[in-house]
Amino acid sequence: MKKPLPIGVDNFEKLIKDGYCYIDKTMFIKELLDLKGEVNLFIRPRRFGKTLNLSMLRYFFEDTGETKKNEENKSLFQGLKIMEQGEEYTEHMGDYPVINLTLKSTKQPSFESAYSKLRKAIADEFQRHQYILADGKINEEDKKLFRKIADRRAGYDDYSGALEFLSKCLYQATEKKSVILIDEYDVPLENAYFRGFYEEMVDFIRSLFESALKTNDYLQIAVITGCLRISKESIFTGLNHLNIISILDKKYSEYFGFTEEEVHRMMSYYEVESRFSTMKEWYDGYLFGDMEVYNPWSVIKFLYDLYSDVGAFPHPYWINTSSNDIIKELIVRADRETKGQIERLLEGGTLDIQVHEEVTYEDMYSNGENLWNFLYFTGYLTKESEYFKESSIFLRARIPNIEVKTIYQNTILNWLKAVIKKEDFHDLYLAMEEGDAQKMTDILNGQLFRTISFYDSAENFYHGFLTGIMSQSENYLVKSNREMGKGRSDILVKSPSLRGRSFVLELKVSGSIADLENDAEKALQQIYDKRYMEELRAEGYRKIDCYGISFFRKDCEVRFGKGQD
Repeated sequence: MKKPLPIGVDNFEKLIKDGYCYIDKTMFIKELLDLKGEVNLFIRPRRFGKTLNLSMLRYFFEDTGETKKNEENKSLFQGLKIMEQGEEYTEHMGDYPVINLTLKSTKQPSFESAYSKLRKAIADEFQRHQYILADGKINEEDKKLFRKIADRRAGYDDYSGALEFLSKCLYQATEKKSVILIDEYDVPLENAYFRGFYEEMVDFIRSLFESALKTNDYLQIAVITGCLRISKESIFTGLNHLNIISILDKKYSEYFGFTEEEVHRMMSYYEVESRFSTMKEWYDGYLFGDMEVYNPWSVIKFLYDLYSDVGAFPHPYWINTSSNDIIKELIVRADRETKGQIERLLEGGTLDIQVHEEVTYEDMYSNGENLWNFLYFTGYLTKESEYFKESSIFLRARIPNIEVKTIYQNTILNWLKAVIKKEDFHDLYLAMEEGDAQKMTDILNGQLFRTISFYDSAENFYHGFLTGIMSQSENYLVKSNREMGKGRSDILVKSPSLRGRSFVLELKVSGSIADLENDAEKALQQIYDKRYMEELRAEGYRKIDCYGISFFRKDCEVRFGKGQD
């Protein structure tokens, strides 16, 4: 039996004790101790192992107050790389009180409900440390406030200063400074931005962080994770000792995500090496510093599918775990220039962007460059190369892999369907009924000009585009034969009544603008040569017209033909 794959397992203790497959990232601890940063902010995309790494830090550093539990925690690291580094590092095991706070559960519709979730997360951490109240080292007044916070009976100011207060109490009880771990610090900010209570959430998070990280005499080291560096709105005001490690940095580059060597090793262990090229095309492509990195969530999910069926198809697993609101907003708001940039990226091209690491949600749509930076830092774009120009860093960015490209394409198709639903295509249907191919050409060209297309899968795009438009008619039924294979037309449009009108539509995608007219004629001729009308005749229709339609990028050509007996 092979070790189970840790799908959704981000607790280090559970992962090790239950025998899950684990890619050893414990050298992250060594680098953290070597570089001696007091407050460290790690910026990585969602689902790239941030939570698991913080859990690992907790079990390594934490003095739980119980000798037996401390020994159990130490045993979790037996056989892992950090244990080979000597006493200089292992002496830190079980040596600090740890404050562990995750903010990922704060996706709530209002500030009140989000704040309630934050209070609960803080209260839970106080309850986890209630053992320090047993001796007499903490004064009665502090004990009273401690219990109020733990029972969720304290006020706003008490919760906004709670992390500093807890570290003070821990120091009084243990005479040791605390390790503070904060996971997904920007989740409440992102949610608040899209829900409309951004300023209130910024105020609370700022107060929480300032007291815990800025002037906290009881802090040993802090590690914070998130997707974005947000400091313009003073979340980290005056934190001169803040060490920010983004995906541009070469430090710590191999500890979030899987390296190619690690992916090879896993695929070999599960005996699915034959699918490596597919794994690479779909889930590789990220560059953190100079390190090539795979999306770990998608690698594990695909491995899970491959282990039971080595011929399994890849899927965009990440689309179900990561918020796509930014891409949706990008497409909805896109002007002509932005649409052109999206199309260039979808064709495999690159986009030069100036790096702005300190952007805010409020700045997101103030200019295109900010939005591209958001997409880069959240994993929807990756760095192909970088260069320095006029005192600024510039990236040559591209879409990382097929998985992310699929997310763009699906989002675009959903947007296109929504746009089409709002349109009135009465003139198009009338032109189709009257055999007016030129008017149909003009209307479809106008629609194409407004869309975002992706040409490497053009036939699917144009077929979806045309099917969506035809489906808006209340007077006709639309049947797509595309999924049924050869020997049938692309689209049938027919009246519910057999006495009514019916149409056969055949599509072609041209290789150049010069081929449009010929290809439209070929599409029309194909209807006759392959007798595509027979399907409608067999149903009982007699009034059948035919259209050959060719596409090239933003242009199309329509040819009309009468149904022939």
